[in-house]
Amino acid sequence: MDRSGLARYVLAATLARLADGGGVLAVILLCVAGSHSAAWAGTLAACITLPHLAGPFIARRLDTSHDGRRVIAAACLIHTGLIVAATLTFSRVPLPVTGVLLTGAGLCGPLLTGGISSLLPAIAGRSRQSQRRAHGWDVATYGLGGTVGPSLVAALAAWFSPPAALYALAGATLMAVFFIMRIPYASGDAGSENRQVPGSVATMMLLVRNVRLRRTLYLTLATAFCVAVLPITAVGLAPSLGVAATTAASLTIAYGGGNLAGSACLMVRPLGGEPDALMVRFACFIAAGVFLIMFNMHFAVLLLLFFVIGMLNAGFFAATLAARSEYSPPDCRGQVFVWVGALKITAGALGTAAAGRLMLMDITLPLAVGSIALAVFTGLAVTELTLASPQPGNRDKRDG
Repeated sequence: MDRSGLARYVLAATLARLADGGGVLAVILLCVAGSHSAAWAGTLAACITLPHLAGPFIARRLDTSHDGRRVIAAACLIHTGLIVAATLTFSRVPLPVTGVLLTGAGLCGPLLTGGISSLLPAIAGRSRQSQRRAHGWDVATYGLGGTVGPSLVAALAAWFSPPAALYALAGATLMAVFFIMRIPYASGDAGSENRQVPGSVATMMLLVRNVRLRRTLYLTLATAFCVAVLPITAVGLAPSLGVAATTAASLTIAYGGGNLAGSACLMVRPLGGEPDALMVRFACFIAAGVFLIMFNMHFAVLLLLFFVIGMLNAGFFAATLAARSEYSPPDCRGQVFVWVGALKITAGALGTAAAGRLMLMDITLPLAVGSIALAVFTGLAVTELTLASPQPGNRDKRDG
């Protein structure tokens, strides 16, 4: 493994994902600070998240480019420019114009997340252990982006102003360009002029036909849907726990801490075995952990459960990264990373929305629905694995 290359990768990925993770909160705070634009907070926040769905149709450029780093660096520069423009012109131009600028920035988001991950195999080395250790670092950058990003935005907005927080995020993305262009890159993996790179629709069909990639996709979506109910449920449990909503929110912090702790464990002791089996194993434990929350109304026990589920989700995420890396054809690996990442974000959004509706009927109902949904898809994966009786030597022949 190229240690210096990995260090530059971690810096680049962390900076880019800080911007992606903190963007929604920064936009909401910007709108709330303006008395005439508070009603637009949800709409403008959606402008930065919904475009992730279009990411797979942009990601083909990663696989056709001779140097994928340039594509991602360009996306970072465009993201920076649009965020700065949206912030500078906010309240000076009609809000739909701001929405268009934020939508453009949102279109760059998939390249700042899953797109960067597609560069990791060239750094990790050939051995499975070194690649798995690199995946642990990658999981950590996602965790930092999702926790430090919003925390940084909240702090800067409180100390200075919401625009200052957005400028800081834009600066982080700009700094990421410096490190992205210094990541080692194997041009032969993406730049062969004679090969045919599948289109976005063909790549999606590959995800459906290839049994291992299909399993990776539906387990990723089911797990994202399941864990997305946790933040909403954490606050809703406050009355049952006899604590304030702000205290109950510390359950979410425990989940984030568990995710980072799990990432650290993966760096020290990488996952071993086939990604297929690893994903199923972690999904089973996550479903069980979410289900157990319904029967524990002691705050200390719930803190531990949320922490452990966070650790398990870090392991599951690392297993999905390994699956995307090892099971994807080199010709469309970048697109596979972005497709799965974009659909994962969608599944998480659906989980959050469903939890918000279901908790009006019963506070534990989102937990039941999330854990049962994940258990069903995990059962499907177990059935497929049992029927397939996979033989490692026939992997390529079977998956085509």
